[in-house]
Amino acid sequence: MNKQGKLLIVDDNKSVLKSLQLYLKNKFEEVVCCSNPNQIPALLGEYAFDVVLLDMNFSAGVNSGNEGLFWLKEVLKIDARLVVILFTAYGEVKLAVDAMKYGATDFILKPWDNKKLLATLKTGVNLHQSRLEVENLKHEKKQLQQDLNQGFEHFIGKSEAMLKVFATIDKVAKTDANVLILGENGTGKELVAREIHNRSLRRKKLFMTVDLGAISESLFESELFGHLKGSFTDAKEDRKGRFQVASGGSLFLDEIGNLSAGMQAKLLTALQNREITPLGGNHAEAIDVRLICATNKNLGKMISEGGFREDLLYRINTILIELPSLKDRGGDVIVLAEHFLKHYADKYDKSVRGLNASAKEKLENYNWPGNVRELRHAMERAIILSDQSELGADDFLLETKDSSINFASKAMSLDEAETILITQAMKRHKGNISHVAKELNIGRQTLYRKIDKYGI
Repeated sequence: MNKQGKLLIVDDNKSVLKSLQLYLKNKFEEVVCCSNPNQIPALLGEYAFDVVLLDMNFSAGVNSGNEGLFWLKEVLKIDARLVVILFTAYGEVKLAVDAMKYGATDFILKPWDNKKLLATLKTGVNLHQSRLEVENLKHEKKQLQQDLNQGFEHFIGKSEAMLKVFATIDKVAKTDANVLILGENGTGKELVAREIHNRSLRRKKLFMTVDLGAISESLFESELFGHLKGSFTDAKEDRKGRFQVASGGSLFLDEIGNLSAGMQAKLLTALQNREITPLGGNHAEAIDVRLICATNKNLGKMISEGGFREDLLYRINTILIELPSLKDRGGDVIVLAEHFLKHYADKYDKSVRGLNASAKEKLENYNWPGNVRELRHAMERAIILSDQSELGADDFLLETKDSSINFASKAMSLDEAETILITQAMKRHKGNISHVAKELNIGRQTLYRKIDKYGI
């Protein structure tokens, strides 16, 4: 029997709870019983229920149903998508009507008929899961619309180097060719990938991003190809992989240079055969995705050193797009800075309206190892801290060429100090996340969060 659905049953009669538990435990995935309604909020916070079967009366001698109506409202305050079915020995029509008015899905009388009870609960489970699917579809549609509306306005710049990138995007977008995007950290590789998708024939389908640098080898197959229930210890249900979820759309594999030899081999097999087999499954499934990959690593050098498969490179780089570093984009630094200034001044309701000559000179002469991401972060920080109408050179704390910064030489926040430490370590280890995390004595996931937080 397919046991789907999680139930919470709330009734002060422990004999009723025991009877329901015995009858329903083999018919649903999970059945949790509770005799005290005050425990409802904690239980809803701990479990992801589909249906709440709620008694109408909890106090001896009380049969008004007001307690049930109160807890019905409380449940729906916590999660309005939940299906609440009320349980009572008193079948007054008015009480049933009131319950429906306040959000109950159905009403069951005691003593109950087992077949009718089971049918009502299963219908409730299906209704809740349908609500979740509709919500997910709405969210997906909203995200797709946002992606479609982005356009080139997110690519600020007039330099010759960026105009070449724009031209390449226009040429390649409407094809299904696999694209490899190369560039330093912070140059906008994901923005390019999204723009290719938004201008493609797949633009009405999903654009899915996978950070390969954050996926462990043990989870690689499950994340990309999916798994079947029971295929490993924590596989409690079937799960689609990223290739399946993104079917018909575009799949962006970021940091592909971080894949181990074993992970490269599995990905190559999937791309060659144009099909994947979920972990624990026996049947291959055809895949239909437009593949876009990105890395900040030198894949040619990695191939010569045995760190990357040449045949995999041929599969992923039908079209190659190389993004210029910010220092190679000429006057784009000031164009971008002024764009970020307006954005963050509006966001934080600040009166900052421009950059003075000293600020422009400092920004233009800086090397920008973190590229556009670092510039955006620098502008946001300067605007937050500034009380002036114009930003000057002193408003920007930028890393000097001397990597041995004396932290005691000037006042700075912990965030600023961490930004400098991480940026320097990234430069020393050429973006190798594992080496940087080891040097700084923090976990990889912690490092990823800080990189995102500080815009490194």
